[in-house]
Amino acid sequence: MVRFAPLFALICLPFSTAALELQGELTQGSLIRGQTQPGDSVSLNGEALPVTEQGAFVFGFGRDAELQHELVILRDGESESHALTLKPRDYDIQRIEGIARNIMQPSPEAQARAAEDAEQAYLARERFEPRLDWQQDFIWPLTGRITGVYGSQRIFNGEPRNPHYGIDIAAPTGTPVVAPADGVVTLAVPDMFYSGGTLIIDHGYGVSSTMIHLSKILVEPGTEVSQGDAIAEVGATGRATGPHLDWRINWHQQRLDPVLLVPPMP
Repeated sequence: MVRFAPLFALICLPFSTAALELQGELTQGSLIRGQTQPGDSVSLNGEALPVTEQGAFVFGFGRDAELQHELVILRDGESESHALTLKPRDYDIQRIEGIARNIMQPSPEAQARAAEDAEQAYLARERFEPRLDWQQDFIWPLTGRITGVYGSQRIFNGEPRNPHYGIDIAAPTGTPVVAPADGVVTLAVPDMFYSGGTLIIDHGYGVSSTMIHLSKILVEPGTEVSQGDAIAEVGATGRATGPHLDWRINWHQQRLDPVLLVPPMP
């Protein structure tokens, strides 16, 4: 038997209905952490989600996610369907004309290298670690002036470029960067084409942090890190115009907004 319990566009969570609790903001770019009864099965839009022995689970919505979703809890042969409605977001879009073609179109060699880099990052983010570090309250990996925001996009000569999927924090080269939550290092590369020094930390269940444009990486793949540990230093490596940290959050390949996981910048 299917029972329908619609959940409206609640922006401030947690909320609870029956034995289900969700924590996070129901909007595009958000990470949602859930809790149900031990032994329950959970699916999102027909896709099964891993659930811990204690009944915890996690999922995320990308920048341009559809606004309507269905979360189903299966318990003792009965399923309960919850309609999730996301709040849409407006993003900063900049239109710039007169950009030289050599800037817009990298060489074939550069494109090949960038593709190899992207494959490495894809594999690091797609792995599954049965860690529960994603349940922590995240902290800022660096404090400073925010110079770039999630979801923004530039249109060069009428051609849309990839959106910005992180939060940019300006700081002098060499400023320490710390782990925003516990995890294990899954990628540490000093010289990717676009992102320069690139570090990925797996927080478990598909949730990962990526730090890019680093001048120095202080940890290696396989290193266990604790929240607040120094893991890298700010830089301007790769395609960066000045020293800053670009911090990104993923749920598998869904690119999420880090700002939704942390308190206001101190």
